Amino acid sequence: MAHASDLIADDIESYLREHEQKDLLRFITCGSVDDGKSTLIGRLLHDSKMIFDDQLAAITQASKKSGTTGEAVDLALLVDGLQSEREQGITIDVAYRFFSTDKRKFIIADTPGHEQYTRNMATGASTASLAIILIDARYGVQTQTRRHSFIADLLGIKHLVVAVNKMDLVGFDQARFDEIVAEYRAFAEQLAAPDIHFVPLSALEGDNVVNRSERMPWYAGPPLLELLEGIEVSRDRNLTDLRLPVQVVNRPDLDFRGYAGTLEAGILRPGQAIKVLPSGRTSTVERIVTFDGDLEAAWPGQAITVTLADEIDVSRGDWIVAADAEVAMADAFEADIVWMHDEALAPGRQVDIRLAGRSVSGQVGEILHQVDVNSLARHPAERLELNAIARCRVELTAEVPLDDYGTSPGTGSFIVIDRLTNVTVGAGMIRGVARAGGRPTGEVDWAGFELELNALVRKYFPHWEAKDIRELLR
Repeated sequence: MAHASDLIADDIESYLREHEQKDLLRFITCGSVDDGKSTLIGRLLHDSKMIFDDQLAAITQASKKSGTTGEAVDLALLVDGLQSEREQGITIDVAYRFFSTDKRKFIIADTPGHEQYTRNMATGASTASLAIILIDARYGVQTQTRRHSFIADLLGIKHLVVAVNKMDLVGFDQARFDEIVAEYRAFAEQLAAPDIHFVPLSALEGDNVVNRSERMPWYAGPPLLELLEGIEVSRDRNLTDLRLPVQVVNRPDLDFRGYAGTLEAGILRPGQAIKVLPSGRTSTVERIVTFDGDLEAAWPGQAITVTLADEIDVSRGDWIVAADAEVAMADAFEADIVWMHDEALAPGRQVDIRLAGRSVSGQVGEILHQVDVNSLARHPAERLELNAIARCRVELTAEVPLDDYGTSPGTGSFIVIDRLTNVTVGAGMIRGVARAGGRPTGEVDWAGFELELNALVRKYFPHWEAKDIRELLR
């Protein structure tokens, strides 16, 4: 492997120290089928010189059997490793790859474009800070383009890079690129993502991937890799609200009891006053233990073990938060749910909800509205089919601590488990918390209110219109 840094050969310890200080960007590639997601990742790895010689030899040999690029090496085979993926020329599972440059480390998740594998795309997006939305320049914005963009937006990804691929097949035409940009911008007006970039490229031939293309002089922006190196994501983390869900109680001997988990939000330091939820018991942090030694401070994303000054009862699924934190305790909440199973979701079905290490029984009590991924319009629904996305009211059998997903994704997300098969059938993001037996708190969802109002009008006043009811309410 020919890496850009000479320190690997000359001073490996200095290289490792330099490498350790780089920040890490996790991103996904997504979009419609055959937009070139795997080829793009292969090109990034190849042109940034992060492919080992034996890997290159292996995919060169595999290209003769399963490649789709003629005599050239099919770089998509670097991530399409399953036999069925190579036979069909598609991505099925999520493939993760690591590479680095002089400025940053990267973990890429290559996610599938087929509609039936949307659940795998949601899995890859759940840990990403940035999404590359690929669009085939020949076909423009497709249904899966919109669906994946919407899911990325639901999951709180704030940075989107729209890569208009296969520009070589449209003659590197600027007018076609501008047309696709305008089409996507019109759709993206309904998304919350504050940072969207557009790059024209050819993943197959390497134009504007790592190196600037001479065949598109009309594009004044940076190539894709330079853009990925420069996007600032560290400010996206929540450093204010301390959240440490306990995953394991570490008790190796009589002299040590620690509580292990991944710090989801906030900064934790020894001596800090904390509270354990749901019990409400308080203590102070004595030590922050890691494999490499104790820490003076822990940051979001770090896996740590915490010891406390007092012997209090802490179990798996409990949260360690700041002593003065006000965290909602509730047995119901509103959430955006992505349904991932062939058997449709009907309200009242008993399921298990796994939330931040805790498992509790519950049900989807009501489907408030479903979202049309093409127009992002909301409409009533009695059940959710595979890949449907809807705002639902979830009801639990016990009160648990809850966070809004926008504040703390790690503690504001959950998965839905079928109680009979133990299969993951859905994933959700909490949007509004309700006190026990109450209605959700927070901002009023006027669009949802209007939807419910329209439904009531049609049921009880078929000859009235919703605007007439609104006039009366004023």
